Amino acid sequence: MGKKINSLEDLGGFVFSTNENFEYNNNNEQQETLSNSEQRLEAHLDKKNRGGKVATIIKGFEGTDDDLKALAKKLKTLCGVGGSAKDNEIIIQGNFRDKIMDYLTKEGYKIKRVGS
Repeated sequence: MGKKINSLEDLGGFVFSTNENFEYNNNNEQQETLSNSEQRLEAHLDKKNRGGKVATIIKGFEGTDDDLKALAKKLKTLCGVGGSAKDNEIIIQGNFRDKIMDYLTKEGYKIKRVGS
C-alpha cells in the first residue's frame, strides 16, 4: 500500500498546472552562510516533548546545511553529548546553554539568551 499524502509537501515539490504556458523554474540556490559576526543566534532551553529531559536549542543560524552541521558537531564535541541539526536549529542534549554561549561569543557570533 502506498504512502498517504497529508500535505502538498508530501508530493516532493512537484507543481501541477493546467496553464499551457507555465514554465517551471528550478531555483534551488543554496543560501550563503553569513559570517560569524553577522549571525544573530538565540539560545533556548527546552523540556517539551523530551520525556522531562532538557535540551539546549540554538536558533537563527543562516547558512548552508553543511555549515550548520559543522557548527553542531563542534558544539556536540565541546559538550561531550549528542544532538542534531536541522531546519536552521541546533539541538544539544542537556543544559549547556552557558557553555555554548561562551564558546559562540569567543568565535564571534552574536548570541542572545532567551528564557530563564
